[in-house]
Amino acid sequence: MDKLPKRTEINTNYAWRLEHIYSDIEKWEKDFDTSQKSIAYLSDFSGKISTSAQTLLDCLNQSNTISLMIEQLYVYAFMHFHEDSTNATYQTLSSRAENLIIQYSSATAFIVPEILTIPEQTLTSFRKQLPEFEVYNHFFENILRQKEHTLSAEQEQFLAQTAEIANAPQNIFTMLNDADMKFATIHDEKGNEVELTKGRYTSFLENSSRAVRKEAFFALYDSYMKQKNTIAATYSASVKSDVFFAKARKYTSSICAALEDDNIPICVYDNLIQTVHKFLPLMHRYVSLRKKMLALDEIHMYDLYAPLVAEADKKISYHEAKQTVLKALSILGENYINALQKGFDGGWIDVYENEGKRSGAYSWGVYGVHPYVLLNHNDNINSMFTLAHEMGHALHSYFTWQKQPYLYSGHKIFVAEVASTCNEALLMHYLLENTQDITMKKYLINYFMEQFRGTLFRQTMFAEFEKITHNMTEKGEPLTCENMSQIYYDLNKKYFGNDIVIDEQIAIEWARIPHFYNAFYVYQYATGYSAAIALSQNIIKQGQPAIDRYIDFLSKGNSEYSIDLLKGAGVDMTTAEPIENAMKVFESLLNQMESLL
Repeated sequence: MDKLPKRTEINTNYAWRLEHIYSDIEKWEKDFDTSQKSIAYLSDFSGKISTSAQTLLDCLNQSNTISLMIEQLYVYAFMHFHEDSTNATYQTLSSRAENLIIQYSSATAFIVPEILTIPEQTLTSFRKQLPEFEVYNHFFENILRQKEHTLSAEQEQFLAQTAEIANAPQNIFTMLNDADMKFATIHDEKGNEVELTKGRYTSFLENSSRAVRKEAFFALYDSYMKQKNTIAATYSASVKSDVFFAKARKYTSSICAALEDDNIPICVYDNLIQTVHKFLPLMHRYVSLRKKMLALDEIHMYDLYAPLVAEADKKISYHEAKQTVLKALSILGENYINALQKGFDGGWIDVYENEGKRSGAYSWGVYGVHPYVLLNHNDNINSMFTLAHEMGHALHSYFTWQKQPYLYSGHKIFVAEVASTCNEALLMHYLLENTQDITMKKYLINYFMEQFRGTLFRQTMFAEFEKITHNMTEKGEPLTCENMSQIYYDLNKKYFGNDIVIDEQIAIEWARIPHFYNAFYVYQYATGYSAAIALSQNIIKQGQPAIDRYIDFLSKGNSEYSIDLLKGAGVDMTTAEPIENAMKVFESLLNQMESLL
């Protein structure tokens, strides 16, 4: 049996270079001490920032300087910890960095409430006195925009004290779902008894054996049915909490409260659902295509993840993956490719799995240093797409950090997946254009169609369920297991059509979705995916003008609201057009697959 190498056995050519952040732990310790002292100094500003323009500016500048240093400490410690979670040194450093962030958050909690107590005329006067305030224009605009929903200091303090109670439904669900829920033993394709877990469930649904898929499906939902009333009460409490806080902050609805944080108009949410409804016949057609390709008399809900095309048995080394990604993304121009090559050659990427290394993949990094990417690369197509995806995130950060101050160096969730998904779409376009092998072409088309089904259609269905349940609570209607299950069952019928058997067990699926406890979050997966597909199509069809707008988008960080950032890139998410354009791509994939059968 192949053993994973220890961290010390990894070839350093395939390891990221964290010494670019700190050359040794002594320098980390020095910054840690400096940060702790600086945090204590910050508290001296409390109650004083309204006294003069200079005091306010000094407070904001100090806060940002300390925040950046703490971010460096935190990222360095945790990325080392993710290399090897058994390393006691970095376990300790990570814990200390986490505590430092808590101290910083507590020490700076006064800043926004105190700014809001400054009369607008006085604040305007402050901002005119010192030109250095110019960089804070968007920062101030964002705070003042939400002023009517900010309560008195006493009321804010009271609401803050209810945070633990407000988080109770999510905490209860997490404990029930992750700790207490037990699932039955099922049989694999060889007839062996295997334990069903949430982690293994998807792989069972992707099994080529229909008996395995069916048994896993029924076993999982049988377990949730046994907890149905408890979970219904928990989710109902979560929705009531959302509604309570929206009313407390004088919002007209809980959805408006959720979207207000990033200044997203409600029409974006409504457009998404309405436009996806318009194109549901394409999803129904995809289900029928699945039924045909799987040669089934009846297609059931447990057949939706079954592979239509066996995974292409093509070995793609890390070197080959890099070269293919470079060729696919060369459409974005010399600046982008130079930055991509810099990432490939510059110690940004940790490539292979080792003992104790964190699973999955991500992009992270430190402003003023460079982005980093964690991979667990296997020599296959999926890993090549993961490389393109994570480098999309990394170069989003890279271009932002080239142009923006630290204050605007991050990305809101609404746009966070756009650059990564755009890279995947451009890679897919390149592969389909340059692949002659029919089996490979079918595999790629299926891979792409599954992204549409799982991200654009499924997440929109989730978003519609959330909207319905919150509306019911706002009208004073109770949420019970029975009515929520009926709502969810009917949504599945609507989204998947008449050519599939909607197994009654799917009605309880709402009970296992953790994201529902972070209200009105999932719609951003669907809008982000639509925006990315629209951008990739613009780049392919329009060339340089679209590329220039896209690079400008990558360079803006969160210096503007997400809606405005995407508008600047040529995608207006307040309209149906980006979603309609994405659906045209999905339709073309259906056409291609049908022509290859």
